[in-house]
Amino acid sequence: MTERRFVLLMLMPAMLFLGLLVVYPVALLVYNSFFDVKLIDPASRVFVGLANYVEALTSRRILESAVRTLKYSAFALVFELVFGLGAALLFAAIARHSHWHRTIFALPLMISPIVAGLLWRFLLVGNIGILNYGLAALGIIPDPGAIKWLSDTDIVIYSVAAADIWLTTSFVALVSYAGLMNIPRDVLEAARIDGTNAINRFWYITLPMLRPVLAVVVVVRGIDALKTFDLIWIQTQGGPRQQSEVLSMNIYQRMVRYGDLGQASATATLFLLVMIGIAGLAYWKIWRADRG
Repeated sequence: MTERRFVLLMLMPAMLFLGLLVVYPVALLVYNSFFDVKLIDPASRVFVGLANYVEALTSRRILESAVRTLKYSAFALVFELVFGLGAALLFAAIARHSHWHRTIFALPLMISPIVAGLLWRFLLVGNIGILNYGLAALGIIPDPGAIKWLSDTDIVIYSVAAADIWLTTSFVALVSYAGLMNIPRDVLEAARIDGTNAINRFWYITLPMLRPVLAVVVVVRGIDALKTFDLIWIQTQGGPRQQSEVLSMNIYQRMVRYGDLGQASATATLFLLVMIGIAGLAYWKIWRADRG
């Protein structure tokens, strides 16, 4: 047996597993998007061509859900990058003394999204949330009902992102810390000896060398935030008045509540294409630019 055939033989179980759990569901999703299919009777289907895509692109509710998804993802990602990179720099500064700090900081990663969502719901809900009572005790707000985090349509999409930020900032911090540890110490030491201050060392040396790591963080966390469902659902179920309904939740509602499998498949296919495009753009602008 040749080496090439041996490698293919070893890869065959993984390829079959990948095809069964990834390729087949995606192909079925795209196939269903061209039909009018009702969940109550999936065997009965009518070919409608691109009608489902046209409806998805012209539906006001879907477009509003897409905008809210972008707002949620951008808000969460910016704060996760700022807090996570700041924590990583702090860990790198104390170096060998940061073992316990990193362990404690990583504890939220061990909590499931459902539990995290429930925790933050109890913190933010109505006038009985622990956060509002704390702010009122400090005199920051006049009474616990002054800020309605989960029922104010203007701020609810940002309020539900707090759970995401708390849950995954530690992931950004640990990945960034690993990248910081791979930066050659002699480069930073040479810059320091030359008189470069800490801000310039970070901006012109540390940050460019972290570009591949940050690319991974942006792609992984960006896509994860775009497809968030459970964290928001457990807190608001898309309310009030669909003002926290993101695209993944809209797809769920169309398929499960309204039973429109074809329309949900078309929306999900467009969502998948957008995420692939964002990942490709991030790779091209950040990772590939670094290699060049």
